[in-house]
Amino acid sequence: MQIEMLKGKLHMAAVTQAELWYDGSCAIDADLVELAGLREFEKIDIYNVSNGERFHTYVILAERGSGIISMNGAAARRVQVGDRIIIAAYAQMSESEADSFKPKLVYLDEKNRVERSTNTIPVQMAETA
Repeated sequence: MQIEMLKGKLHMAAVTQAELWYDGSCAIDADLVELAGLREFEKIDIYNVSNGERFHTYVILAERGSGIISMNGAAARRVQVGDRIIIAAYAQMSESEADSFKPKLVYLDEKNRVERSTNTIPVQMAETA
């Protein structure tokens, strides 16, 4: 059986540009693409934390070290510059592969600088009153 697992994500990236008339896609700083284990032209999901929009597009490369996160084409209508987003990619794998697989999780600040990277998410605990 094949299952779909989170492969990599950029958590809380800040949108730096929204270019309606540029080729459609999401331009991402090439350094961030590498850190999150993404690939040019790979399908990605965008989760806009600022407005609740969720949509698909694909990766194109932006200048290495620039911090650029640009929504282009129709996707530019789903964001505003400054919105905080999660960029996620998924992979199909067997259950045995999934047992040992670790995603690449990259956490960013408001200027798209890496705060930390990891391959685990802590277990969510119940809130105490």
